[in-house]
Amino acid sequence: MQAATELSQTVGVQRACQALGIPRASYYRQQRTTPKAPTASASPSPRALTSAERQSVREVLYSARFLDQTPRQVYATLLDEGQYLCSVRTMYRLLDEEQAARERRDQLRHPQYQKPELLATAPNQVWSWDITKLLGPQKWTYYYLYVILDIYSRYVVGWMLAHRECQDLAARLIRDTVQSQQVGEQQLTIHSDRGPSMTSQTVAQLLGTLSVTKSHSRPHVSNDNPFSESQFKTLKYSPDFPERFDSYEQALAFCRGFFAWYNDEHYHSTIGLLTPAMLHYGQAEQVLQARQGVLEAAYAAHPERFVKGPPAPSPIPLAVWINPPTPASQTDPAHKKRLPENHCPQEPNAPLVHPRLGYPSSGCSPALPDSVSPSNFHPNPPTNPIQCHLVTQAMPPKTLGGLGGKPPREAPITSPTQQELH
Repeated sequence: MQAATELSQTVGVQRACQALGIPRASYYRQQRTTPKAPTASASPSPRALTSAERQSVREVLYSARFLDQTPRQVYATLLDEGQYLCSVRTMYRLLDEEQAARERRDQLRHPQYQKPELLATAPNQVWSWDITKLLGPQKWTYYYLYVILDIYSRYVVGWMLAHRECQDLAARLIRDTVQSQQVGEQQLTIHSDRGPSMTSQTVAQLLGTLSVTKSHSRPHVSNDNPFSESQFKTLKYSPDFPERFDSYEQALAFCRGFFAWYNDEHYHSTIGLLTPAMLHYGQAEQVLQARQGVLEAAYAAHPERFVKGPPAPSPIPLAVWINPPTPASQTDPAHKKRLPENHCPQEPNAPLVHPRLGYPSSGCSPALPDSVSPSNFHPNPPTNPIQCHLVTQAMPPKTLGGLGGKPPREAPITSPTQQELH
């Protein structure tokens, strides 16, 4: 290989390798692996400043006269006085060598937001809520759909359709939903993004009054609220979802039918092919036992068709996470990416407790006045009209049908717990 190296300096690499019968790939590989001989230090450029000149420039830059001025200001001032030391770039280079050049003005530094890590092992532990727009009959007209979702059961515990986005309407929906689900103190965490209604003082005071822990997504992070976004996709990708709604009444009728289907008839793939209502109201075990009986009968009739043994229904999830914590052993870049555990029916690696101590927090904010959000269950609801139409529907506990071979009951179009204010 040494001969090829010496010959290549005269005739070139290609001809030298052909003459000696050496593959060029082997030649280049040898060149990369062979350590290079240390070269002598390059001589300084004749255009460079001498040591004395460099020290003179430093003394001028560090003087009390120019201590708070930029090199450009120093350069221009010296030129007006008939003196030239060096270029502006050389001044910056000398300051960089001593780490004396930086931004002197106060710069805004965004805080490091902590990633929300929420765990739900049963219904009514973690709710996720968000607001989406539905296109109205004309351009720039919208209807605002508020939806509160239980992340464990995927059950829509409350929804509201309004003409505008408002913190008072959001507070009313949250209060009615918490009351209808009979949520206890320090039991629930409500997660949302950082929209104006979600971060408003009215909603924060209400959650403090109800002893509900609030949680928000990180700014500019799109996947911290995945369950609400997935539910909105199911809504807007449904076959009968129109391009625009001709009126508020049409949008309201569509939402009534959709949420009745979503809660009572839609078999959700991530919760063992159960409907959200079955899992939310404790009917999952009964349904799974009935399915197990059907599968055992099918196996007894034709065992040869089940090559992997007796079949079993899909189990329900043990834990559902928003941003599951990553174990320390998996922070190593060489470690393979783990499988998602938020829908895993097996025992997850992490314990079913929240990783932060003192979760949820016990702090409360000042109480919300009762006049802001009257309850749906008040015996004499207020008759004072508001500026826009408002329909709030909080899903109450109910008895499910469709068990033991009985057909599921059809959801009524109008719920008795629904309040319409015009």
